[in-house]
Amino acid sequence: MSLTLIERFLRGLEISPDRDAVRVGSDLVTYRQAHETALLWAGSLMADGSHGSVGVLAGKSRAAYVGLLAVLYAGGTVVPLQPSFPAKLTRRMMKMAGVDKLIADDRGLAVLPEILDEEMTVRVLDTDGLADNFPTIPVTSDSALSAPVQVAADGPAYILFTSGSTGVPKGVPISHRGFATYFGELDRRCDFGSNDVFSQTFDLNFDLGIHDVFAAWGAGATLQEVPPSAYRDLPAYVAEHGITVWNSTPSGIWMTREMEGLEKGALNGLRWSFFGGEALRCQDVEDWLVAAPGSKLDNIYGPTEFSIGICWHRWLGEESKKRGVNGTVPIGKVHAGHDFRLVTEQGEQSSVEGELWVTGPQISTGYLDPAENEGRFVDLDGRRWYRTGDRVRATPDGDLSYIGRLDSQVKVHAWRIELAEVDHVVSECDGVRDAVTVPKPAEHGTELIVFYTGDEVPESTLANGVRAVLPYTVLPRRYVHLDEFPLNSNRKVDRLALRKRAEELRG
Repeated sequence: MSLTLIERFLRGLEISPDRDAVRVGSDLVTYRQAHETALLWAGSLMADGSHGSVGVLAGKSRAAYVGLLAVLYAGGTVVPLQPSFPAKLTRRMMKMAGVDKLIADDRGLAVLPEILDEEMTVRVLDTDGLADNFPTIPVTSDSALSAPVQVAADGPAYILFTSGSTGVPKGVPISHRGFATYFGELDRRCDFGSNDVFSQTFDLNFDLGIHDVFAAWGAGATLQEVPPSAYRDLPAYVAEHGITVWNSTPSGIWMTREMEGLEKGALNGLRWSFFGGEALRCQDVEDWLVAAPGSKLDNIYGPTEFSIGICWHRWLGEESKKRGVNGTVPIGKVHAGHDFRLVTEQGEQSSVEGELWVTGPQISTGYLDPAENEGRFVDLDGRRWYRTGDRVRATPDGDLSYIGRLDSQVKVHAWRIELAEVDHVVSECDGVRDAVTVPKPAEHGTELIVFYTGDEVPESTLANGVRAVLPYTVLPRRYVHLDEFPLNSNRKVDRLALRKRAEELRG
């Protein structure tokens, strides 16, 4: 039987009450401590009448992990918010999700004044007496719950955000059922145990970050934060903290290689390795497994709209290389109980190649703004399908391989971004007439290159303009001034020519 997120933590609590549930630097939180604090915070939220969407504005911290658990215990919906994101972006997300209650750590509280505007009334749970500058929700021991609230399977557990075609982020409600189905599939194929230590490389506003948290907690295992500085000597960090289960974007392999951390047997303690968020190259897998010869390795694929992941492929050496496309690892078969179809540009179903459509119990109910559903969620043959926008190729036995995006949406460090969003921001800078952003393949994944016309503007000026709107992880690598854009035979901007030019740029 598949377990909800709450039930997964309670199982971990039963298995390992005094084991560390999460370790962030020197801050260690046991299952028992997390449970008791979450009951206290959840009761305080409920005593205040605070149901619905609750924002967790925090980095990787005690407040973040206990906070998300407390929201779930109270029967609320977790809206994870990243303090490092631009204030304008976070403000927009909060308004879309209807967030008027927050759990925040010190980083979140520091940026909150910049996020709030005169239209917003937000109250902050007074977890550590640090929220004195804001309207607060008091935390009182008399309000502590004796047990988590029962939740409806179809109710939303999380609201996550992904980029929209207009540059406005789309809010994606993910149900308790969707997560339960995903983790049930994960449990069936993996032998996680209470002695495992899971890496936490992803931020908590990414669906793959949720994978780490509840995969670990469902096994009574420990979650170990991995700061960016760990890549300077990843083998030493993994050994020091006893990490046995690794999960990151494929960029993590590149960064480890750059620091000469993929020597033979350097990551010998790993039992499992997971990669997702970007296309995974076969050569990168082979390099990783030289360092981690005892590890099984899964490539995870899935849009946010499908509750973390909908496909997986277990690395099979030469067989995987044969099945892949363009040197990348296959994304595998869709989860049991789900179905897929491949649709050509002409709208016809293909057994070989086309846009991937998926249906099944992990599917989101749709976006917060129903108007955004058009063109993405499709009702067909009595079932609701999600169009991924990804072109894939299928083998006769249903194994899938990723080829690329059909549209102008790309992934940079696991963050989905619309190129039109970057175009718009740069075009708004003084002196710029027009801008076109193209992706450039790089050793660590994908980079963005911006070509623009008008006056030649210092790169620092353009970068500052973009930095105010976009997460720092997706900022363009270069800004290139042109007198005019190349045009194709239809007198439209020749994006292919610009992509070729971007690939020729040095550095």
